Amino acid sequence: MSVKASMRAVILTGHGGLDKLEVREDWPVPAPSAGEVLIEVGACGLNNTDINTRTAWYSKQVTGGITPLTGSAGFTEAQAETGTWGSSAVRFPLIQGADVAGKIVGVGDGVSTARIGERVMVDPWLLDTSDWMNLSGAVYFGSECNGGFAEYTTVRAENALRIDCDLSDAEIATFPCAYTTAENLVSRTGLKPGETVVIAGASGGVGSAAIQLCRLRGARIIAIASPTKREALKDLGADIVVDRETPELAEAIQDAAEGNVDVALDVVGGRTFSHLITALRPGGRYSSSGAISGPVVDFDLRKLIYKDLQLTGATIVPPGTARRLVDLIERGLLKPLLAAEYALADLAKAQLAFMEKRHVGNIVVTM
Repeated sequence: MSVKASMRAVILTGHGGLDKLEVREDWPVPAPSAGEVLIEVGACGLNNTDINTRTAWYSKQVTGGITPLTGSAGFTEAQAETGTWGSSAVRFPLIQGADVAGKIVGVGDGVSTARIGERVMVDPWLLDTSDWMNLSGAVYFGSECNGGFAEYTTVRAENALRIDCDLSDAEIATFPCAYTTAENLVSRTGLKPGETVVIAGASGGVGSAAIQLCRLRGARIIAIASPTKREALKDLGADIVVDRETPELAEAIQDAAEGNVDVALDVVGGRTFSHLITALRPGGRYSSSGAISGPVVDFDLRKLIYKDLQLTGATIVPPGTARRLVDLIERGLLKPLLAAEYALADLAKAQLAFMEKRHVGNIVVTM
């Protein structure tokens, strides 16, 4: 297949606001190294990592709350040398974007040419093959290496997962980050059929994916979200939707559950955290993969100790997770939630819409 010498790409030039996203028409097309494939990108979804990396939100010096809509205010204390999720420095310029759907158009040494022409979804976790929990060897696509906000991208061949389905590239691009994160989030709790789970941030990409994955496990689902999103979340499988602005949120969750809940899934953090902990039954399990409303919380350890709670983080996704999700997608068991499509050149507008959090599901850019 013929490949152009240059391509359109959106380049992140440094930490800060949306002005740090630069549209280029003349960026070099990458060549696949040994063991890699070259993908012609059809679509690439947005996720919180894009925002957090741009704003240096991951920096441990940042103790503030919500990621600001301007993308930089409130993060003046951030240190660039700890600007990624793994507390390493970002190498600029960087092409972000983890959620790629597209077609293989070239291969590097050691990769069969038979793969050219395959339709693929990228598994964004490039893990150490000898120790997948080795943080120093864990690379996230579009964070520690260039990603998919471009017409072409390269990735390790085993992370380009063949997918055979009737969904559009834009629909497939809603899956990689959100659904692998949600599957890990749910798996960390050992959720069982018949248990009651409460999901904070239920209308976002991870939250809406978690609803579907909890439904497949046979759980009773309480979703926390804006009332305007109630019907959409019930269509996904939520049994009850609790207004996220309820002052006495813990009590509202307990009323909905007719008691305490078995499991709490959280991507919100901030004030929501303590309400989720209060609503858990003795022996309950809490799992978090994000803190979009604030990373620093007050916590009385007596609640952990004397309720025998289990609290887990959920970041690095175990190998094989994305491949299992591809199987569920091909079988029609998972529904893509495509909230909006933007042209690649409008990535800044897409990020602004993403940060406003008025959507249900995922926002993607298309080529």
